[in-house]
Amino acid sequence: MLYASGTGTLTDRYVAEVVRRIPADQRGDVADELRATIADTVEARGPADPEAAEREVLTEMGDPIPLAARYTDRPLALIGPALYPTYIRLLTVLLSTVLPVVTAVGAVLDVLDGQGAGEVIGGAVGAVLSLGTQMIAWLTVVFALVERSGKRAGTVGGAWTPDDLPERRVPKKRGAAAYAGVVWHALLIALIVWQHTAQPYRTDGGIRLDVLDPGLWSGWIWPILAGLVGLVTLDAIRAVRAVRAVRAWTRALAVWSVCAEAAFALPLAWVLHRQEFFNPAFLSDVNGGWQTPDSFYTVAVAGVLAVGAGEVVKRFREARG
Repeated sequence: MLYASGTGTLTDRYVAEVVRRIPADQRGDVADELRATIADTVEARGPADPEAAEREVLTEMGDPIPLAARYTDRPLALIGPALYPTYIRLLTVLLSTVLPVVTAVGAVLDVLDGQGAGEVIGGAVGAVLSLGTQMIAWLTVVFALVERSGKRAGTVGGAWTPDDLPERRVPKKRGAAAYAGVVWHALLIALIVWQHTAQPYRTDGGIRLDVLDPGLWSGWIWPILAGLVGLVTLDAIRAVRAVRAVRAWTRALAVWSVCAEAAFALPLAWVLHRQEFFNPAFLSDVNGGWQTPDSFYTVAVAGVLAVGAGEVVKRFREARG
């Protein structure tokens, strides 16, 4: 048969994507049924170009994830089977890295403030419960939105096509850079919120202070946090795609990263330029009357803009790659 000789690979990849999501005792029958259905449909069209016909048939059959769910009569949950493993990995990374770092920093500051062992332990337990709950909640929200937006790995940026099928190989890289990005941006969010709620710095007079200017919470801190949340979301999507061995960045994802990077970097650069980033009372107590030179803020602004622009350029290069 002409079809079988030239177009088996794409069908194999499609069938593999379906059967790996169903119970092992059903895989053989489902695989045979799918192959026969695809072959018969292609052959019935009597195509002059079997490969193009195969691609057309697979496109009409659609994304293999919901097809597998129909075979098993399994409803699509809050976080579906395609995203759940990556969700668990990212949650484990956050709870085992970001949470201990923030808790340890708070405990050290409490010790330096002269608090007793009971207060230090109580503060640490409170930080674990509060930040841990927020991390679980926000990561769940991010993955639920990704699930319901239809922009799962392989479908971000448009409708599913056979081009989204991963290669049948074990990827060498499991998205380590994406996991690191999630951890880094989540750590920034946690530290920004924590320093405002815990007011970790204490003056000699016992007054607790924010490290960052409290006035930011009336304006500029919100686009900065929104940009960081956007970057966390994009890194989570990137991690899902890396696990499924598809291209980490698409043009659509790169465009969204421009929006997230701009929301984060531009307001941050502006408040640094205006020297309104740090709490004046904190700087006055720490510096002891010494004024931070303007050159510090100039270098900081240049660094923020340069790093943001560099990340955007790198993502577009990877999307073209």
